Amino acid sequence: MEFALNCPGLGMMTPVHSIIELNYVTMYRSLLLIGAGSCIGGVSRFLCQQFVQKHFPSSIPLGTLSVNIIGCFIIGIIYGLANKNNILSPELRMFLATGFCGGYTTFSSFAYENFSLMQEGEFYYMALYISMSLVIGFAAVFAGILFMKLM
Repeated sequence: MEFALNCPGLGMMTPVHSIIELNYVTMYRSLLLIGAGSCIGGVSRFLCQQFVQKHFPSSIPLGTLSVNIIGCFIIGIIYGLANKNNILSPELRMFLATGFCGGYTTFSSFAYENFSLMQEGEFYYMALYISMSLVIGFAAVFAGILFMKLM
C-alpha cells in the first residue's frame, strides 16, 4: 500500500517516497553548492596567501592575516546583501558564506558571530566565545603537537 501527500507547490498528489527523495536531492544540492564554494574559497585562499607572502615578506604571517581580514570583509558584504531586501537567495548565500568563505577562512565566521553577539548586547558571551576560542585553540594546537611527539 502506497501513501500519498498533497504537495501544494506541485499541485498534485505525490507518493511519500518521492518527497523523501526530494529532501535528499535538496540536501545533495546544498552539499554541492557548499563544496563548490569551498573549493573556490580554498584555492583563492592559497593564491592570496602566496601572493602576499611573496610580495610583502614579514616576520608575521601577513598572508594569513590578509586572508582573514579580506574574508571578514567579504562575509560582511554577503550578510549585508542578504539582509538588504533579500538580494541574495538562500542558495547563493549558502554558496558564498558557508562555501566560499568557509573555504577561504573560518575566521570570517568567527568575526561575524562575535559581531552578532555584540549587536544583540551579549557582551559577556562575546568575551567568553573569544576567550574560549583563543585559549582552547592554542591548547588544542599544543595537545596535537604533544600527541604526535608521543606517537
